[in-house]
Amino acid sequence: MPTVEQARAEIDRVPGGVALVPDTAFKNGPANTIKDVLGGVPGVIAQMRWGQDARVSIRGSGLSRNYGNRGINFFMDGIPINQSDGLTDLFEIDPTAYRYVEVFRGASALRFGGNSLGGAVNFVWPTGRDAPAFDARIDGGAFGYLKGSASVAGARGPVDWSINGSAQREDGYRAHSGSEALRLNANIGYQLSPDAETRFYLNANSWRARIPGELDKATALRRPRSANPVWVEQDQQRNIDSVRLGSKTTLRFDTTTVDLGLFTHQRRVDHPIYRYLDYTLADYGGFVRATDDRMIGAFRNRFVAGVNLQAGSAAYKESANVGAATKGALLRSETQNSQNHSLYVENSFYVLPTLALIGGGQFLHAVRDRKDRFLSDGDQSVGRTWDLFSPRAGILWDVTPHWQVFGNVSRSAEVPTYDSSTFVTFAGLLPNVRVQTSTTYEIGTRGRTEDLTWDLALYRADLRNELQCLRTSPYNLCSVVNADRTIHQGIEAGIGVAVLKSVFAAEDRFWLNAAYTYNDFRFDRDARWGNNELPGVPQHHLRAELLYKHASGFHIGPSVEWMPKGFYADNANSLKVPAYALLNVRVGFDRGTGWSGYLEARNLTDKRYISTAAIADVATASSELFNPGMGRSVYAGLRYRW
Repeated sequence: MPTVEQARAEIDRVPGGVALVPDTAFKNGPANTIKDVLGGVPGVIAQMRWGQDARVSIRGSGLSRNYGNRGINFFMDGIPINQSDGLTDLFEIDPTAYRYVEVFRGASALRFGGNSLGGAVNFVWPTGRDAPAFDARIDGGAFGYLKGSASVAGARGPVDWSINGSAQREDGYRAHSGSEALRLNANIGYQLSPDAETRFYLNANSWRARIPGELDKATALRRPRSANPVWVEQDQQRNIDSVRLGSKTTLRFDTTTVDLGLFTHQRRVDHPIYRYLDYTLADYGGFVRATDDRMIGAFRNRFVAGVNLQAGSAAYKESANVGAATKGALLRSETQNSQNHSLYVENSFYVLPTLALIGGGQFLHAVRDRKDRFLSDGDQSVGRTWDLFSPRAGILWDVTPHWQVFGNVSRSAEVPTYDSSTFVTFAGLLPNVRVQTSTTYEIGTRGRTEDLTWDLALYRADLRNELQCLRTSPYNLCSVVNADRTIHQGIEAGIGVAVLKSVFAAEDRFWLNAAYTYNDFRFDRDARWGNNELPGVPQHHLRAELLYKHASGFHIGPSVEWMPKGFYADNANSLKVPAYALLNVRVGFDRGTGWSGYLEARNLTDKRYISTAAIADVATASSELFNPGMGRSVYAGLRYRW
């Protein structure tokens, strides 16, 4: 597996918005949620619903979803973790298990065969050859949060291993939001030769959680710790057990590297909501990816090609929830079969040693086949097939060894997920919902020196048939419809700068990190909504931290999260959440080995705010759409490595 430095050099060859997040950016804190990992990446909006459940959106991907995530391809060590229909649950992500995380915004995801508006996120595990032999930590804090984790790693001859396990519980900030989670992550490598290696992966998880439900706006702001009483009466829950197995073999030749692998994901879901959902999911797949980097005459040429194959089946049932999470009469039973098979290529030809022209594309064959097994109301089976091609072209210029400029034009296409007819009439919307497509234009620059890093991208995406997940009643979690024409455009800006050096000691510094995201998402001359703003995410979002770092490993500093303008909760733009600013501070000590620790306080002013909202066509003051953000909280942790 590449080191952090090698991975950074690799993603710098991408002509688009990318980021690499080392574990030092999120392990010196609670390292509990996906927001702890991705919240500081420009262009990424991570909105917490409750507990560990979050909406993650990049460039407006899945911005109206109130459960699950769509529009981003997620990977573990390059192995796909999305379900076969495209949805992803992120509770399986344990931040304490990863060495670094790669973020590929938009068309940059073509490196893995990704073809979505949002791009891709790759969580990279450590190996037994680069991880501490022993790494243990305990974290605790507000609202009953307690987490313990431990890792062991090592190598002997051609074999290496890295195993991480964690257990956590929390009462939750809100009533009826407690949860427990157990996770195990392991990978074992065998070096067949200096140029051939095979790795085997295990990701096993168990999650038990209660759901507090959405509130109306006034209640969310006045009594943010309360739960929706209907959710409590029905004892709505989310209980998931899952096992993911995978293998990847890497072969290195003179100028070519080939990765090939297999994977399977088995999941059992026990999910009482307003109905009692009960289903099992089995996904299978394989992939081959080849990278060739050679000289063609006097010109450098880098060629990437790959095939991703994925299929899955879900045995899905819905029964009545007669109260207190008790299963009643069977109301629906079906088998959901999915296929996603893609072929992708990308070629970078260096017309000059510092200037590359890039071209490529992806062909996707997708199948959604639903078999009705509840026939008392007739056979309502339905199936669809799509064949889609998405091209891409770009340019990458190394102005200096530390400064790059890039640009690209790309197309993406996203097939509806199975919930396009879940929670509505069974025959539903799947036959009628169309593929979401977009054409995106992007320019940007990035650079890195000892005392300054920057990352700037400007983009515009013209979408057709944007997939919206709308709440049409208190019991309807998602009715998926197509918007007509929409525009997503914005700015993604990140900076890190040493503002002061050698203040109290020869090698200390005050380091400023800031990530700003501007989202201008709107309908485009829509027959009903005109040029209204698209609901769900803020127009402006800023995270900034001023951190004092001493050579001894001591660090301290404040941070802010600021949303200066609220976002709408409906297409009609009739109900908006208020703006907010959160103040945080942390202090810690970390020398990279031995003992380390931290103390972190969040939302010091105990600001009442709304973190995320379910989306409606038209909302009113009584619409129960809102999830309150967490109040004042303090966390502390100790870690030992050798």
